[in-house]
Parts: sequence; C-alpha cells; structure tokens
Amino acid sequence: MTHNKKTALVTGGTRGIGAEISRALKADGHNVIAIYAGNKKAAESFEKETGIETLKCDVSSFKDVQKVCATLDVDILVNNAGITRDRMLHKMEPEDWQEVMRVNLDSCFNMCRVIVPNMRTKSWGRIINISSINGQKGQMGQCNYAAAKAGMIGFTKSLALENAIKKITVNAICPGYIDTEMTATMDAGVLENIVKQIPKGRMGKAEEIAAIVSFLASEKAAFINGSTITANGGQYMV
Repeated sequence: MTHNKKTALVTGGTRGIGAEISRALKADGHNVIAIYAGNKKAAESFEKETGIETLKCDVSSFKDVQKVCATLDVDILVNNAGITRDRMLHKMEPEDWQEVMRVNLDSCFNMCRVIVPNMRTKSWGRIINISSINGQKGQMGQCNYAAAKAGMIGFTKSLALENAIKKITVNAICPGYIDTEMTATMDAGVLENIVKQIPKGRMGKAEEIAAIVSFLASEKAAFINGSTITANGGQYMV
C-alpha cells in the first residue's frame, strides 16, 4: 500500500491486461481513471464492479485526448491501449497499417504530449508503456503491430532521457502471450503451438503484468528509467 495517493490514468483500462492494471493501481491506493475506446457496456460493467472511474476517449486522436485529458492532474500514465489487424504485408490494406499505428503508437505521443507538461511542472511522474514480445522479435502477419510496438520502445527511451531531470521515469513492459480476451480469439492450434515455445509451459496472467506496473509506478522503482522489462515466460530472451 502507498501512503502517497496519486492519480493514475490507464488507456484501454477496462478490459484484458488494462483492467488488471487498473485494479492493481487501485489496490495500491491510487485514484484510478480507466480510458476506453468504444465498448460502453464493458466499461459500465467494469466501473460498477470496481468503483474505478471510466472515461471514453479516442486515444488515436490528439484533439480527443486534449478534450478529455487536458484538465486531468495525472501522476501515473499507463499507455496500454492496443489493437491488432493481422495480415501478411503483401495482402495488408493501408488502413490496417494506419489504424494500428494510430491506436498503438500515435496514442503514446497524444497522451504524453498532453500529460507530460504537467508532470514536468510538478517534478514527478511515472509513464509505463505496454509494448509486446512481438515488438522485440517480430511476428509473421504482424508487420503493423510489431512496428508500432517496437516504436513504443524507442519512444520510451527518448522520453526517459528528456524527463529524467524532472523526476519522471518512463519504462516499457513487453508481455509475451497473456491469457486475455485478445488471445482467446486466436486459433486453438496456433495457440497450442505458441505455448509449446514458452519454457514456462503456459501463457502469462494479466495480473503478472499488472504487478510489474504496480512496482514501476512506486517510489521503489525511482532509479529504473528507460528500461524495457520482458515478461514472456522465457519465450524470447533479449
């Protein structure tokens, strides 16, 4: 438990990994706001169940982020929102590329551009970007997703350098295959083959990623900055 209550904002914070991150930060004693894109029913159900405030925002739109987030006093920002539009590059539509880039990578710029100035004024902040194992090793059919998630890692390092003097840390987490709604939609055979490649012999749990976020958001992690933390059961070692 923390004795110093902060305000945490989690994008894509009402489902999957994001929902567990929101819950963990609330359990740490923070005031949590979970941002969702379009699934109002899921957001309402999540808010009712957890007591965590939810806000609708298109994180891929700078104007929308400005409108929704400009007046919020955010101490901890978790950029977790992400989508997939998987297809081999030679068959990929330009919109599949652009949409993944906007939601997964442009959103990091949009959120940070709006929120970082206030963190700099206060001389304190935590930014945690949820990247992916596939941003480190690549994946067939995911040129768009892998490029966006790799972009997040470079973004993390640069932003960490720019803001270290202001006591703001910026770190990335690269989860491997985690048991969520997103992986549940995958072909069972494909999923089985992936699990065979994980030395741990299972997929990860969303709570395990949330625990890393909880630590990185704390004072205990003040000296960790510009880092990429892998949590993939040993499937890919950098």
